Amino acid sequence: MTIQVEIVTPSRQLYSGEVEMITMPGVEGEMGVLAGHAPLLTTLNIGELTLHNAGGEPEYIAVSGGVVEVLPDKVIVMARSAERADEIDIARAEEALQRAEEALRTRPDEDRQPVEIAYRRSQLRLKVARRRRRTRPGVFVEDEG
Repeated sequence: MTIQVEIVTPSRQLYSGEVEMITMPGVEGEMGVLAGHAPLLTTLNIGELTLHNAGGEPEYIAVSGGVVEVLPDKVIVMARSAERADEIDIARAEEALQRAEEALRTRPDEDRQPVEIAYRRSQLRLKVARRRRRTRPGVFVEDEG
């Protein structure tokens, strides 16, 4: 059995398709959803979202928080930001990680929270980018704007 998944950000629809399972970084920990799941509304943490396709390679997406609505036949992910593995520029992500590491070394403790978030996001983007998998044609929907 499959479940319909929609992943949207404020600027685009990133994904629309059927998957066997989706795993997401919830604020209470990682959660997996299959078809027929009980309805749920919860928040997402910064982390890796994985789409498990029937007979195919998993597809990895870096998400930076948001909200997810789970229905028995559909999952709607409304992410603050989201990037597929093949969209992430590894060199830029490494530079961002270096900038965040430097800022963590020099920032006073009371100013560290935004830098810690940037650091976690940079680490996540590198992790997801390194898991690059070839996507199947027609699975991802690109924004036309």
